[in-house]
Amino acid sequence: MKTALITGISGQDGSYLSELLLSKGYEVHGIVRRHSVAESQASRIEHLDVTTHYGDLLDPGSIERVFCDVMPDEFYNLAAMSHVRVSFDVPEFTMKTNGLAVFHLLEMVRNYRPLCKFYQASSSEMFGNSIDVDGYQRESTPMHPVSPYGIAKLHAYNLVRHYRKAYGLFAANGILFNHESPRRGSNFVTQKIIKTAVQIKHGLADELVLGNIDSQRDWGHSKDYVRAMHAILNHNKSGDFVVATGRTQSIRDLCSIVFGYLNMDASEYVKHDPKYTRPEELDILRGDASKAHKTLGWEPEYSFLEMVDEMIKHWEKKLK
Repeated sequence: MKTALITGISGQDGSYLSELLLSKGYEVHGIVRRHSVAESQASRIEHLDVTTHYGDLLDPGSIERVFCDVMPDEFYNLAAMSHVRVSFDVPEFTMKTNGLAVFHLLEMVRNYRPLCKFYQASSSEMFGNSIDVDGYQRESTPMHPVSPYGIAKLHAYNLVRHYRKAYGLFAANGILFNHESPRRGSNFVTQKIIKTAVQIKHGLADELVLGNIDSQRDWGHSKDYVRAMHAILNHNKSGDFVVATGRTQSIRDLCSIVFGYLNMDASEYVKHDPKYTRPEELDILRGDASKAHKTLGWEPEYSFLEMVDEMIKHWEKKLK
């Protein structure tokens, strides 16, 4: 039986990854931060047979204690300050949590269990507005992030590459493009759009207020993307892999699809407020996952519309 340790286990990806690993016979441990509202820290994983431990990425000693107790075969670092827009408001916290903390994790692996395979949740935000001439972003595309979140993630990405080359660790980066699900936090734009649209349909809200609705994103399903994470750590050689669908939709398109599904006209309800725009905008993200397809045999199973349908039905059921 393999043992896995997951930071951020209580998040969207952490919960789906736990389900996947348990189905494969793993013993799964996870690190959670203490919340004043206990339901917030366990709602996505309370149905799972996992062992959780308190810890915080900004308290390296707490993570080291758990790591040395568990001595995992696979270590997935999914914890982060995960909201790009908010990273502009708390840049130092973002830099420490998403960047410097990864240094401590890698040192931990190197010093205590160098055969442990390490996965870092890297992000398409590292590319910024850099895009290849064919309109795609891939492992070789230059990275010029345009947010504290993206900058911190690039710091961690380079740390992983350095520790892999300098110390021979099995350390891998999953460069994941946007991925969603019914378990996504409700302050992220996809969930915000879908939840509010359902609320409007049922008379519980009057309008949907957004920032830049013309930005385009490559959206996939979290269930598909955690399968890629596991494949990355179970390949015979560590490396860096883009995980994406290769297709984009604008936020405007998403609004039209969601409101249309609910038999409403998005233009009647969607409003703009500049407070939701970023100081430096990122126009388009579209990933080329050819390397993951060819090397790992990974393919997404969910279509964009299937993902949206699942999320709408989730909120319909929840609000009823």
